[in-house]
Amino acid sequence: MKVEYPETMQEFMDRFSTEEDCREYLVEVRWSNRFTCPHCAHTHAWKLARGILKCKKCHRDISATAGNVFAGRHLPLRIWFQAIWTVVSQKHGVSALGLSRLLGIKRQMTGWHLLKKIRTGMVRVGRERLSGLVEVDEVFLGGVKPGKRGRGALGKVLVLVAVEDKGKKGFGRVRIEIITDASAATLRAAIKKMVEPGSKIRTEEWKGYTPAALEGYEHIVMKKRSREPGEDPTPLVHRIASLLKRWLLGTHHGRVEETHMAAYLDEFVFRFNRRKSGSRGKLFYRLVQGMLHVK
Repeated sequence: MKVEYPETMQEFMDRFSTEEDCREYLVEVRWSNRFTCPHCAHTHAWKLARGILKCKKCHRDISATAGNVFAGRHLPLRIWFQAIWTVVSQKHGVSALGLSRLLGIKRQMTGWHLLKKIRTGMVRVGRERLSGLVEVDEVFLGGVKPGKRGRGALGKVLVLVAVEDKGKKGFGRVRIEIITDASAATLRAAIKKMVEPGSKIRTEEWKGYTPAALEGYEHIVMKKRSREPGEDPTPLVHRIASLLKRWLLGTHHGRVEETHMAAYLDEFVFRFNRRKSGSRGKLFYRLVQGMLHVK
């Protein structure tokens, strides 16, 4: 079954004007392919009120919001839907403070928790790894702080950025992972998570990119031809890093705590990989779908 989604703000307001409208949509999205009872795996059910389905075999009631991030909510579904639409319709995203003010949420912490739960749906369960020619490098996020310099710097967040090189077409997809250090073992684990085996990986000369770390990949090492300033062996990664830092400063004013950095990185990747999407409504549908799959 194909699930329809609103294309404009007016369509959104007309489609989701009541709590029942929102519940019905969650039922459509969660079981768009086929209903499967989580208790007995039966595939047929009766449809009850308030977004509830009753399994025809075990006779248990199953809610579309059970077992996912919508469960146990304190805010109305209409507020959740308005928040999701706001997140996908704003090109550069929205801060928790901005979202709270826009939706009339009095406590900023409530808006922060709502935004946090929305971000959990931005990482699709079972998403494909990057493939083809992939440029990889480590980048530090954070301001200047006292401590060691370079890959051992203290007080900053070290991330591994991987980006598909599509040649004349420019950037492909992006993945970003927080890493504890730039050792061969750590790089190996992060790369295996982000990049499909058999792909070509292009890096600079850092000693952590050992043959063991990149076993199963074709490794291309970019060596600096000179010591002239400005020469960059991994330009795609550093352009992504520059966009990421500008986004963190612009949308969130740099007020990003280290413990929540992973969630912000997930949002940046979600937005960047869908930057060419011409439909805000489809992004809304995909985000709702992702949230329903998060346990």
